[in-house]
Amino acid sequence: MTTTSPQATDRIDPVHAQLQYQLAVFARRMEQVRTSGGGVGPLDRAAYLLLDRLERHGPANVKALAEALGVDSSTVTRQVAPLVAAGLVGRVQDPADRRAVRLALTSHGAGRLSEVRDGRAELTRRLMADWPPEEQRAFCALLARFNHAMESYTADQQGQ
Repeated sequence: MTTTSPQATDRIDPVHAQLQYQLAVFARRMEQVRTSGGGVGPLDRAAYLLLDRLERHGPANVKALAEALGVDSSTVTRQVAPLVAAGLVGRVQDPADRRAVRLALTSHGAGRLSEVRDGRAELTRRLMADWPPEEQRAFCALLARFNHAMESYTADQQGQ
């Protein structure tokens, strides 16, 4: 697959035609890197984001995780099951309600997350090695801005 985009149609201006195509190529390439190991080892996007959330914010119940990640509780339940089975996530009592259970990152999960995060950071450094630092920062800022716009759009759509 090449990274040149198709011509814009009458309905789509050239910038947005190019952008939507580049985003599709980006998603495909990210999946190729993930499934090939890319020097990182397999950990899918959902698992990575769940582990990262638990590391950054501590133990949480399924509902809180679902809200934070913008998915259904049933989706979190399905995604966390293999993480519990692998020993990356454990179930702990909620100190506020002894009947309730929260999910927590285990030491094994923290180690795995660190390993994957380090591998991904190294891959990003290699891919951007010939980019000037200011372009790397600009790309990061613009990608974060784009992700925030998608998050806001999704929240607005769900609120309607």
